[in-house]
Amino acid sequence: MKKLIVMAMFVVLTLPVMAKGNDKEPVTTIGMSISTLNNPFFANMKEAAQQQAKKMGYKIVVLDAQNDATKERANIDDLLQRGIGVLIINPTDSDAAKVAVQMVIKKGIPVVSVDRAVNGVEVATHIASDNVAGGALAATFVESMFKKGQKVNVVELQGVPGASATRDRGAGFESVVNANSTMSIVSAQSANFDRGQGLTVMENIIQANPNIDVVFAHNDEMALGALRALKMANKNIPVVGFDGTKDAVKSIEKGGLVATVAQQEKLMGEMAVTNAIALLKGEKVNSNIPVDLKLIKK
Repeated sequence: MKKLIVMAMFVVLTLPVMAKGNDKEPVTTIGMSISTLNNPFFANMKEAAQQQAKKMGYKIVVLDAQNDATKERANIDDLLQRGIGVLIINPTDSDAAKVAVQMVIKKGIPVVSVDRAVNGVEVATHIASDNVAGGALAATFVESMFKKGQKVNVVELQGVPGASATRDRGAGFESVVNANSTMSIVSAQSANFDRGQGLTVMENIIQANPNIDVVFAHNDEMALGALRALKMANKNIPVVGFDGTKDAVKSIEKGGLVATVAQQEKLMGEMAVTNAIALLKGEKVNSNIPVDLKLIKK
């Protein structure tokens, strides 16, 4: 009898422990897919995101897509295998990312897009600068550099085809240029947001278009590449960039680039993590969160 009582007490005492062991532990890991860490802008975003996650007591795993949509898809699969509770994505290509992001959402995992949108998918929140307004800001500055009525031949170095930042910055810039009857874009070519390609593409444009008055690049990396190409060709032509990276600001201070539309990539990284954690906790977040822009010039 005593033995039965002891056994019964053991079962009762161990039941709560067993039940606790079967409870699903809360997921506290954030996955982050970055388009490329070869660009200082996104490297800064990554560091800020990691610091914010650490500060708030959460683990974050960051993977580099290296500007390759196929690798991006593989990275997202990898993050899912690691058991993430939320995905932050800075897509390589806004269209190509659609399928992978849809798969993540179908698994019940919320998605935060940052800087670049994912076309055709409703993510939990999108954190970005107003790239259309930024492009228009750059064009307005370019317009102010020349006398009213003066004919101005503009070169536009575009980002990765298909990226929302490329589309939006171009749309904002071109809307102002096209409204000015004396300004015209004589060449608009992609250099994929890359400094080396900015140099090569600009060299080719110089050969084909000897009469260039100003260059606008969709990011600072391409702007710096274009500036180098112009210097090598002994051409003193103003170049305007976009992002406000450390290298671009230094160039402006030294009389290289004339201006850049500055984004706040570190703030984007912090905000992406803060909102990702809110989603992990089941809290509601705004579907679209804008980040302020400003023009930096000497």
